[in-house]
Amino acid sequence: MTGVCIIAEFRNGAFRQVSFEIASEGRRLADALGEPLTAIVLGDGVTAEAATLGQYGVKKVYLIDQPELKDYLAEIHVPVLAEILRSVQPKVVLSAASANGKDLSARLAARLGAGLAQDCTELLIENGALKAKRPVYAGKTYAWCAWTNGSYPQMASCRPNVMACSLIDASKSASVETPAITLPAVVKSRIVKVEASETKVDLAEAQVIVSGGRGMKDPKNFALLEELAQLLGGAVGASRPAVDAGWRPHADQVGQTGKVVTPTLYIACGISGAIQHLAGMGSSKFIVAINKDPEAPIFSKADYGVVEDLFQFIPAFIKEVKKLKAACG
Repeated sequence: MTGVCIIAEFRNGAFRQVSFEIASEGRRLADALGEPLTAIVLGDGVTAEAATLGQYGVKKVYLIDQPELKDYLAEIHVPVLAEILRSVQPKVVLSAASANGKDLSARLAARLGAGLAQDCTELLIENGALKAKRPVYAGKTYAWCAWTNGSYPQMASCRPNVMACSLIDASKSASVETPAITLPAVVKSRIVKVEASETKVDLAEAQVIVSGGRGMKDPKNFALLEELAQLLGGAVGASRPAVDAGWRPHADQVGQTGKVVTPTLYIACGISGAIQHLAGMGSSKFIVAINKDPEAPIFSKADYGVVEDLFQFIPAFIKEVKKLKAACG
């Protein structure tokens, strides 16, 4: 076994940002091992984009471009990826800790009999082997994981927005190879319909998230957060109580039973800060909490706290953001 291999995610005609992040991280690990970096890409209409992964350090891309691979379906993707990985035999396999990526990596690890560390926030090579840092106990602490000697491939899924992207080298291009693999002939399930979220920015990859909780009082009041998020180029999230009340769709839920996010800026509006919510956003780089209760638990996690009525503060904040944007042209 040799080298590092990433499983890149391709959706709606483009690679997801997290694919570039794991390619960059894969390049760093491959350099530490002194071994090559490869990628596997499954999708529909991906041929024209596959070689661009070379700009992030990938040397070779194993590509399967078929209409049946347009959307993720475990019955097709897992056996195809397993067959490619058995042929390539990489030492380390990286994937995205996205909704699809977590499902895929768990199934793939079981099929390959490999050890898997999910939702990793840091990776390193120590004595020629992979070590991974990942959250445990709902994000209250972190654990460093290592693989037993001789256990390969060593698999890890990486949390979006955590691994730093390499600077793009537009002069580089990866070689592309199409393995001679036949898709499974018998598939017992199929995707009937994909309902895309109306949100322009993917919550899991957003650099700015403005979230609302029970303190928003009414679903109509989320229009304030929509306006602020749009001004900041971000997405709108919600706590579980807001989702349970029917104010926001489950796709917007941030927390232990929702999405785990790692934006540069997380603005919590009217959110008390239950441990389940903190588990989903606690690793954000900067957290701003707006709550009229000075004893709200969210303040213990926040970098900046605003003790104020959010219905007074947010409109004033929006006004100032508009002024700054106008001044900057």
